[in-house]
Amino acid sequence: MTSDEQPTPPVGLHPETVLICAGRPDHTAGGPLNTPVVLASNFLAPPSARAASRAYSRTDATPTWEALEDAVGQVEGGYALAFASGMAAIAAVLDLVPAGGRIVAPTDCYFGVGELLADAKQQGRWAIDRVDLTDTASVQAAVAGADLLWLETPSNPLMDIADLAALCAAGREAGAIVGVDNTFATPLLQQPLALGADVVVHSATKFIGGHSDLLSGLAIARVQALAEHLRHRRGMTGATPGALEAFLTLRGLRTLALRLDRGQANAGELARRLDAHPAVSRVRYPGLPADPGHRIAAAQMAGFGAVLAFEVADAATADRLCDAVRVVVHATSLGGVESTIERRSKLAGQQHVPPGLLRLSVGCEHIDDLWADLSSAIKQASRPLNAVP
Repeated sequence: MTSDEQPTPPVGLHPETVLICAGRPDHTAGGPLNTPVVLASNFLAPPSARAASRAYSRTDATPTWEALEDAVGQVEGGYALAFASGMAAIAAVLDLVPAGGRIVAPTDCYFGVGELLADAKQQGRWAIDRVDLTDTASVQAAVAGADLLWLETPSNPLMDIADLAALCAAGREAGAIVGVDNTFATPLLQQPLALGADVVVHSATKFIGGHSDLLSGLAIARVQALAEHLRHRRGMTGATPGALEAFLTLRGLRTLALRLDRGQANAGELARRLDAHPAVSRVRYPGLPADPGHRIAAAQMAGFGAVLAFEVADAATADRLCDAVRVVVHATSLGGVESTIERRSKLAGQQHVPPGLLRLSVGCEHIDDLWADLSSAIKQASRPLNAVP
């Protein structure tokens, strides 16, 4: 959004409708219903007496990006910017911290963020304090004197839940910028800006894109001045989205509500069945009443999402399970129409993750097919190695 007014959805429309209606061209007879892919790096200059509306896409954006930004900005209630990837959006937010500044970030968060923070700390760029976001009092104490409080809830991959209202208030009181990775929840299930965050990011590669066919990131700022800082950073670093990627991200956004409804319903049912399985030692899903984050998640989220994690005996059992699935796909990433599973402790910097933990992103397949596949894979993976097939 580039106007001086705070972007808000049209009065009376639900977010699911905003996803469909926002970011459309003006209604002109004979005009396209959707903003087309605009493949342009530069634009014609106007007569010298007139100011140019756009000149070069790296700094001025294209109509395709702007349509995506308009739609996301309306549903999140802020000023949206499209980036080349989720990590590009996150890096732009972290770059708001001056050299020698301090960042408070979760112990459990997306491993790429952890790598970026560790690299910056090693270079002496920032001081980094990693904290358990479920311990609200500890975070409130740690944020004193910090420049940035980075939050991720639900967290990846442990599915930890942070109290956003309390932690955003603590960050504001400390004078820190508060950023929230809202990828797992999506704009439909959680609204961090309304709970006090300064900026929200999404890996739009995941649920917003929804089809495992693009890389895209989004940052949404609560106030325009912060959005302009991020816009300037995006232009300087060239962290801009491709035209086709922006178009596909917006197309995915249109069906987010439908896909999320199905994936979330499937995830809740699988969580309940896995929780009762004798070979599963723990299920991490905030929709389960016994989950440590259930109470807070129920208060700040409109649903519990389509990602869960569960633990089996050890890493070897988890790997065999991943090899045995046939409907669920053994692959990294998440948020697509297909269900994916992965043992996350195999990644660098994930020493805090239990070795037998599997992250499961639940897609839109039939629930009975998913359960038949998972239960069969668990049975095969749990069989003693010397057992007769």
